[in-house]
Amino acid sequence: MSDTAILPPRDMLKPADELANASTTRWQGESADYRQARTALLSEEIALRRQIQRVAEQRRALPPGPLAKDYRFLDEQGSEIGLAELFGAHDTLFTYLWMYGPERARPCPMCTSFVGSLDIPAPDIEQRLALAIIGRSPVARQLAFARERGWSNLKFYQAIDDDFVRDTHWVVDGNEGAGVLVWTRKGPEVRLFWAAEGNTETADPGFDPHLAPDPTPLWNLLDWTPEGRGKAWYPKLDYSN
Repeated sequence: MSDTAILPPRDMLKPADELANASTTRWQGESADYRQARTALLSEEIALRRQIQRVAEQRRALPPGPLAKDYRFLDEQGSEIGLAELFGAHDTLFTYLWMYGPERARPCPMCTSFVGSLDIPAPDIEQRLALAIIGRSPVARQLAFARERGWSNLKFYQAIDDDFVRDTHWVVDGNEGAGVLVWTRKGPEVRLFWAAEGNTETADPGFDPHLAPDPTPLWNLLDWTPEGRGKAWYPKLDYSN
């Protein structure tokens, strides 16, 4: 099915609990209590799937975003290029701003987990759009860490434009954060299409601030487990100790 399929209006869809109750999946040895709870959960999962689809439709329907400046970057060869050049042959560009500024001895573990999740599917992603990982450290430094992790498919760039750092809220009051931004190009114009928004002011009680929606496969997978994400656990760069 196309990823841009339009979900029918709510009144044309069967209720989620009706679909859940129609499921014939059963597991050997399951109890009646387990099946009842699992079916109730399946109903919520179907509703969530539909909500994700509706949110994606709403995102695609955003009006034109702000016109982007001709932000400047350095590529692997040390050549200075503009934002429009990051698109290559595509009209859509996904950028991830990771926390690996020159003041850091090592990159952010959470950023590393997310960037790593993009490396293997990068050739698939780049069938549809351009993908750029942007850091404030020199590209050679970023690439050295990428090779250490075994990444081979991603393109890295260094941000050298103070306006870009400021306009994307990458560094606020001296504190470096991360960013997910999607850009579109039409002719000579580049516009911001969508950026993940989320910080302390949008965090729910008891949760660390994170982007909305959360794009990290690590957290999504842990949400499927009985232990969940944990209250004090965070990924590391090295688990040998």
